[in-house]
Amino acid sequence: MEMFEQAVAAAAGFIWGAPVLILLVGTGLFLTIRLRGLQFRALGHAFKLIWHRNDECEGDISHFAALMTALAATVGIGNIVGVATAIALGGPGAVFWMWTIGLIGMATKYSEAVLAVKYRVKGSNGMKGGPMYYISEGAGLPWLGAAFAVFTAVAAFGIGNMVQSNAVASALQGQFALPTWVTGIVLTVLSGVVILGGIKSIARFTSVLVPFMIAGYVLGALAIIVLNLDKVPGAFGLIFTHAVTPIAAGGGFVGATVAAAIRYGVARGVFSNESGLGSAPIAAAAARTDSPTRQALVSMTQTFIDTLVVCTMTALVILMAPQWHEGVAAGELTMASFTHFLGVAGTVIVTAATVLFAYSTLIGWGYYGEKAIEYLFGEGHIRYYRVVFVLMIFVGAVLKLELVWNISDLFNGLMIIPNLIGLLLLHKVIVGETERYFGGNAKQ
Repeated sequence: MEMFEQAVAAAAGFIWGAPVLILLVGTGLFLTIRLRGLQFRALGHAFKLIWHRNDECEGDISHFAALMTALAATVGIGNIVGVATAIALGGPGAVFWMWTIGLIGMATKYSEAVLAVKYRVKGSNGMKGGPMYYISEGAGLPWLGAAFAVFTAVAAFGIGNMVQSNAVASALQGQFALPTWVTGIVLTVLSGVVILGGIKSIARFTSVLVPFMIAGYVLGALAIIVLNLDKVPGAFGLIFTHAVTPIAAGGGFVGATVAAAIRYGVARGVFSNESGLGSAPIAAAAARTDSPTRQALVSMTQTFIDTLVVCTMTALVILMAPQWHEGVAAGELTMASFTHFLGVAGTVIVTAATVLFAYSTLIGWGYYGEKAIEYLFGEGHIRYYRVVFVLMIFVGAVLKLELVWNISDLFNGLMIIPNLIGLLLLHKVIVGETERYFGGNAKQ
């Protein structure tokens, strides 16, 4: 068993290592060039479209609801612990590279959503779309589409289910001595009410929860920033300086090279915003719209919100506090930094964010896994999947999950390869849809 665990860990390390990350960045840069920097020139228009309604069009949910469902799955533990890990291992300069991969990844996220809407199909259980469909129907590689669906279904039970319920149970046990089995039962019931209702139920729930949870966390961070404005220039200075120069060891910080800043900044950025992973376009395909590009522009804002807003708030609070160079473990760094400035209130904010972020990820990934199972086995199997998914939430809350973490990382990363192949093979379709939209919307 130990050998198996080591093999899984090694495979996960390779998937999230330099070759795949280079492929991710390269694809994002290629799409950015082919789309002529769309994520920069059309960002304002994209935010306006979030509130655009197409009730008469085919689809299951609004642009806003599709965005909130995708954000529910994306804004998670990576925004809290992932940022802290990037800084702890790569130094402050890692944040700059997180921003860079976020900006590049917006073109990737946009491209995924264009294809998801274009190649979606209507089923009796609602719209069906995502990488498995555009890889199969658009790129003509059904076996690769099926592989993506398998990877997604497995990852959904890991990173999208058990590890999330485990994170919530661990946080509540650590802060409030709440038994893990109690958290498991409560999470199972609350999740079941939402997930068993399908995408419309999920969309209604996330449309309320996600804005609330993001706003609460960001406002807590902003309060710290406003109360300590004198420390803000120094935090930004650290980020920009050590993006291109190494940072020496000092205090409890072991130091970091520029290579480490790039490596951990890019890796944690991708892990947080999921651009290139192929998960978010599954939600985008459910949107009520008559234009693949319109929904894709809305989807693009997801990466901006996740990385350029939420991750930045975490990073600034960490770099304004002294704990990051005092040797505090990455897993405790965000909590320690918020507590340093706000005392018990800071502890409550990070604990609440951990619980809500993990819970929302669980809800969003429940839908992703459902659509993967539907693609592989048909609509009739969805009801069974939902029941099993909900029951596994309790299992995750009460078990130790080191192996599950590694398996989750492996299959999460494996989703990237077929998705990027699909994007590269269909880039002319993406460009054509974009030119068609902006040709008829020149004034927007």
